[in-house]
Amino acid sequence: MKRRLGAFDPDTIYHGNALELMPKIPDGVIDLIITDPPFAIDFKAQRENYNRTGSNVLEGYQEIPKAEYHAFTQRWMADAARVLAPTGSMYVFSGWNRLRDILEGLDAAGLTTINHLIWKYQFGVFTKKKYVTSHYHILFVVKDPKRYTFNKIDHYPEDVWVINREYWKGKKKTPTKLPSEIVKKMLMYSSNAGDLVFDPFLGSGTVAIVSKREGRHFLGFEVVPEYFTFANECLRSPGKKRVKKRSG
Repeated sequence: MKRRLGAFDPDTIYHGNALELMPKIPDGVIDLIITDPPFAIDFKAQRENYNRTGSNVLEGYQEIPKAEYHAFTQRWMADAARVLAPTGSMYVFSGWNRLRDILEGLDAAGLTTINHLIWKYQFGVFTKKKYVTSHYHILFVVKDPKRYTFNKIDHYPEDVWVINREYWKGKKKTPTKLPSEIVKKMLMYSSNAGDLVFDPFLGSGTVAIVSKREGRHFLGFEVVPEYFTFANECLRSPGKKRVKKRSG
């Protein structure tokens, strides 16, 4: 059964600023949040990283100024905690450079960290005077540590996930993209068929696309027009779904 989402419709993605749209979501309606928020780094210089053709990487990536990142994180995480269902949980991706802000934001929001996962991918950006970064941090947090969904799909579920990045040769792409495999893994562990999955920083749309494919309802926000259009096209390719523009 689809839930009432106030100003929003389930199985829909919206163009707009998450900080402006999230307050319009009713309390306690989201079962699972999976999101890869901005990292407060300069990504403009990295359009040709990972052997990509720079002309195929979409422009428009919007970062948060470093001086504003702490307040930005506290603000969106407070709303994330509010919209989560009593048994809800969240996966948040982070680079090492702003991990302190992420951890402090989670604590301030009253969420409980269950696991600190590491996603190890196949390679990172070449460096000369430091170690190559080839992993991301993933914080698995819950609203109530005594009540949350966890389907033990593996006998021995480890906290280090070795999953390769995905690349689209010769096709338009966003600068960052979550692999479908990693999103599916989170869905299988932390949600059930018919649950509502939310991504406030949708990017290329992977969370919505995989949620739809795996029988979950979805909701997503994306502030960059080019990315919103791209996610819309990807989402509609296997079967059309509605998208709506919203200025805030």
